[in-house]
Amino acid sequence: MPVSPLRALPLPVVLLGIAALAMLVPAAQALTLGLSALAGDFLTGAALAGLLALLLALALAGWQPRQPAQSLLRGLVLSYLLLPPVLALPLLLALPGLDFERAWFEMVASLTTTGATVLDPVTLPAPLHLWRGLVGWAGGFLVLVTAVGIMAGLNLGGFELYAPHAAGREARLPPQAGSGRTPQERLLAQVAALLPLYGGLTLALWLALTMAGDPALVGLMHAMAAISTSGITPLAEGVAGAPSGRLGEMLLLAGLVLALSRRFTPGAMPPPAGRGLWHDPELRLGLTLVALVVGVVVIRQILGIFENRVPNEPLLLLRRAWAALFTALSFLTTSGMVADDWAGLRHGTGMDAPGLMLIGLAIVGGGVGTAAGGVTLLRLWALLALARYEMRRLALPDSVGGGGPAERQLRGEGATVAFVFMLLYALTLGAVHLVLSALGHGFEQALVLAVAAVSTTGPLAGGALEWAALEPLARAVLALTMVVGRLETLVLLALLAPAAWGARS
Repeated sequence: MPVSPLRALPLPVVLLGIAALAMLVPAAQALTLGLSALAGDFLTGAALAGLLALLLALALAGWQPRQPAQSLLRGLVLSYLLLPPVLALPLLLALPGLDFERAWFEMVASLTTTGATVLDPVTLPAPLHLWRGLVGWAGGFLVLVTAVGIMAGLNLGGFELYAPHAAGREARLPPQAGSGRTPQERLLAQVAALLPLYGGLTLALWLALTMAGDPALVGLMHAMAAISTSGITPLAEGVAGAPSGRLGEMLLLAGLVLALSRRFTPGAMPPPAGRGLWHDPELRLGLTLVALVVGVVVIRQILGIFENRVPNEPLLLLRRAWAALFTALSFLTTSGMVADDWAGLRHGTGMDAPGLMLIGLAIVGGGVGTAAGGVTLLRLWALLALARYEMRRLALPDSVGGGGPAERQLRGEGATVAFVFMLLYALTLGAVHLVLSALGHGFEQALVLAVAAVSTTGPLAGGALEWAALEPLARAVLALTMVVGRLETLVLLALLAPAAWGARS
């Protein structure tokens, strides 16, 4: 059976060609704005990236990997290392005062949907803003595609909770999941299934935001930021400074909810049959955590009224409850968008933004098989299910767990794997924290920076001024940490397994 040229090429080469084509979009915008020099910079970058992709494609023509699934995984890791320098070409050409390290960091943060930036949003031209947002949007799409097309086939990325013994090995997929196709065919099929939905939702949200009052560029970037969970914005004030106001926040909230569960990702492993939205463990746990944050804010606000620290205004209470709802869901999905009224909470409730609650939400993260980072809700649910089961056994030793095979697997061996992942996650946080502390950062600042990088929630550590003030070595460490947080530690460990390189296990 003949293999198409696209399927025969390694993943980094394909992504390099797509990056070259993507540079034409901001180039076209620059031409419409009369910025011919900036358009030339993007066209030059597109030409160089396209030429490099062509040369690599010719050099690797007829390449046949011995283990296609593991080869795709290695290609994904290499893509996060090789793509950012190429994506940084337009920034280096358009901004002469920008050095390579800052441009590379900017593109790593965008591609991993972290959303951290070292560029001043006030002085940055619109096409460069669009390029940052487009890279973040494409990075979110890459995560969604590879979650099902690569990670699920190898029982990684959270899917190992239902098959922990096969973590890092090629899974035996059910017929409806495409078990008869090669890994490359499953990946292309996932692209074809997801791209219309991903692009359609972004387009619909963009149109809704522009109708709500946002300028075209602001609406587009905020729509891409919500769907991809990158949180990249062209405004110095972020979403809080958007002309659409609370109506725009409500629209963005609808986009952020999609990152709470794998049920909204086509092709992802669905919840057990016959269970509705309320029985989805990820949705239930995510909404419960958000509700707890809103409850704490409302109670603190009411106490502030009794202590005469804030005025007794019901509308003010509702506005701040909404700010807590939007901001909590945004940080839980690792987007990092902050509502307009969130800053006022520190005066009415005594809380300091972003606060420990937001740090905790960012660590938890969103759903498995979504663009959100963090530990993920399903892993936390597995540990909670095990804890609930063990507590019940203490009271009723002869009780039967129940719940079906999937639930028993989740709270049994799945919980064990989830615990191992959380240990690795904590070790990663601790290691990055130690490195940053050795570089002279205080305990609190090092902790916030480490959490922001590992959970891919860049706005958690502040805006452009905070990231730009870091020394180059610290930014380089944090950029590599973003890649580790995006790929997850289990993926990197799976690459070190003998089976991943064709050795006998």
